[in-house]
Amino acid sequence: MKSAEEILSNPDYLAISYGGYRAKTRDEQPTVNQLKEDMKILSAMGIKILRTYNVQLPQASNIAKAIQELKKEDPEFEMYMMLGAWIDCKNAWTDLEPDHNVESEANAGEIKRAVELANQYPEIIKIIAVGNEAMVKWAASYYVQPGVILKWVNHLQDLKKTGKLPSDLWITSSDNFASWGGGDYIYHTPDLTALLKAVDYVSLHTYPMHDTHYNPVFWGTLNYEKSLTDLEKIDTAMHKSLDYAKSQYRSVVDYMKVIGVEKPVHIGETGWATVSNGHYGPDGSRATDEYKSAKFYQLMRDWTTSEGIACFYFEAFDEQWKDAKNPRGSENHFGLFTIKGKAKYALWDLVDQGKFKGLTRDGKKITKTYEGKVDKLMKDVHVPPLK
Repeated sequence: MKSAEEILSNPDYLAISYGGYRAKTRDEQPTVNQLKEDMKILSAMGIKILRTYNVQLPQASNIAKAIQELKKEDPEFEMYMMLGAWIDCKNAWTDLEPDHNVESEANAGEIKRAVELANQYPEIIKIIAVGNEAMVKWAASYYVQPGVILKWVNHLQDLKKTGKLPSDLWITSSDNFASWGGGDYIYHTPDLTALLKAVDYVSLHTYPMHDTHYNPVFWGTLNYEKSLTDLEKIDTAMHKSLDYAKSQYRSVVDYMKVIGVEKPVHIGETGWATVSNGHYGPDGSRATDEYKSAKFYQLMRDWTTSEGIACFYFEAFDEQWKDAKNPRGSENHFGLFTIKGKAKYALWDLVDQGKFKGLTRDGKKITKTYEGKVDKLMKDVHVPPLK
């Protein structure tokens, strides 16, 4: 059996964030057969480990079940999981004021379910991530202090030591680069230092796309770039986006060196939406379209693969529950595939290579968006604004 360490450091084992939801609400759970369809599609892309976000709902356990069934049907089939345990503060997602200094009563049950599932599927679940962006302070509706994450990470590490969890299971938390010490000094606390020492590796999030609006230091066309063609302007902006992501990664590695912590740092999330009727669309930073998304995907894959960094790219398929009242909201459009299983521009080459031959999503063959016509796609592509 392969360990988390072996899987994350293997450049041939691509990672991805995955949700199989087709509907506008998570009340409608994907079936095991639907999940198996998706697993086959992801496997055809070279994906070997996927990330989930909570064990409150059946999806995570059903994914493990789907993978187990596929392994029984085909002993060569290989897929692993990074299992997320959702962590909240007291009063999160309610009409009451969130208390960021006290954790939700629901956290203990979530950790318990994660432990049970990891023990049920030790050959599939290789990582437990305690919390998702649960420490970053802009997660205003639910964030907790690092001490809460530290408490549960230590709890899981203790279970490993006493044989109540597999010894090679890796424990982490998945959070914004700033939460890991790479940003504002307000995050530089004794509890963060203790947490960095307690996790098996750091799972870091970096989102240049969001910062084309919130911190556009790297974004836009500069005066001396005005003579470039439109495509050159876009490509230049995307290379700057990669450099921005690299700088956030380095900022965490550098902070860890300062406090004397040396362990792997992998990317738990990064991605680029293809549609936005908000901050990132034509009336905003003009960041979102399938061309830029494909460019970012390739640049990130090339960089992380060459450096031995696992990159859980966000995300496999579009999901419309995330911003159900706003169909063209960017949160619904981070997928490399549409909900109906159309491969976006980032994956057109794989369609051409026949990687998805014979595979379907909800009975539909895997075809290209925009009928596979680049000129049609490029009509939705906008040049970043002049700085």
